[in-house]
Amino acid sequence: MPELRIDPFPSAAELNALWSAAWSTPKAPDFSRILSRSLAHIGAYHDDRLVGFVNVAWDGGIHAFILDPSVHPAMRRQGIATRLVREATRVARERGAEWLHVDFEPHLTGFYRSCGFTATTAGLIKLA
Repeated sequence: MPELRIDPFPSAAELNALWSAAWSTPKAPDFSRILSRSLAHIGAYHDDRLVGFVNVAWDGGIHAFILDPSVHPAMRRQGIATRLVREATRVARERGAEWLHVDFEPHLTGFYRSCGFTATTAGLIKLA
């Protein structure tokens, strides 16, 4: 079972490799700017290789946001994403967040419910 690490600050190369595999896209966001502003981020490591990742963004107050849980395709269906989201939830609570938000596509409803999320009537505007 992969080891979870809190705020590991993976290298750009590690994050790019995971992002490309997990999202089938060659270009990852610039995490060097993102992670320095995050409430937390959690990495899953197998044999010292980054195989899963989730970022917890926040508003500087009581609201935090789960962003882009990612697991390498070769490591999926082992509970890694669930462990990442649950650990992110624990750390966010520990660091003072009172609300943890997540936006997701309908096919992920069961996954997020299994992680303890409940539906709300929050508004959403797609900007791009």
